[in-house]
Amino acid sequence: MLARRLGAEFVGTALLLIAVVGSGIAAQRLSPNDVGLELIENSIATGAALAAIILAVGPVSGAHLNPAVSLADRLLGGLTWRETGAYCVAQVAGGAVGTVIANLMFSLAPVTISTKMRSGPGLWLAEAVATFGLLLVIFGVVRSGRAGLAPFAVAAYIAGAYWFTASTSFANPAVTLARTLTDTFAGIAPASVVPFIAAQLVGALAATALARWLYPTIADVAEDLVIRRSA
Repeated sequence: MLARRLGAEFVGTALLLIAVVGSGIAAQRLSPNDVGLELIENSIATGAALAAIILAVGPVSGAHLNPAVSLADRLLGGLTWRETGAYCVAQVAGGAVGTVIANLMFSLAPVTISTKMRSGPGLWLAEAVATFGLLLVIFGVVRSGRAGLAPFAVAAYIAGAYWFTASTSFANPAVTLARTLTDTFAGIAPASVVPFIAAQLVGALAATALARWLYPTIADVAEDLVIRRSA
């Protein structure tokens, strides 16, 4: 039932933003003037929460929580265009609601538009790389028949990508849009959003093309594994 799947995407993305923004605010308050420690706290909390969220809603909707993932799934034949559009709307709405809740939990105004500029070729390249890696991890484990590992693989990748990308790995258009609504550690100024999302889509399309080539179909992958094991 599509409504149930959309509800899972809405709630899952809302919880993801609560984790990202809430842990960012907490880190900023608990470890003021120590950006490195703040990032450690933010990345660990986000990675741990993400694994749990995927385990919770994945059986219902696939736990995309990300328009880039839904678009890639459409291109690989997993969704219709109607479903893809509905997923993206649910994800963007869920992200916005999650950010508002995170702001309120820490006694901030429901919406505080971010003033934190994140711009420049290095950051845009980082977003393309971050999204490319995320999509490759997702489709690598799923299309090789190891979908049960996806929550842990995705969480580990995101926690790591906080550190090895210059942008701290947004890697998600819904997350990027939602983070304009908080002028805190996790925020991004609205003027920085369009290049970030463009870079994310480039990375997602590149990863989708590579996943299609590496794993043409799950059946083909299984056949290749049998051949290698019997060789």
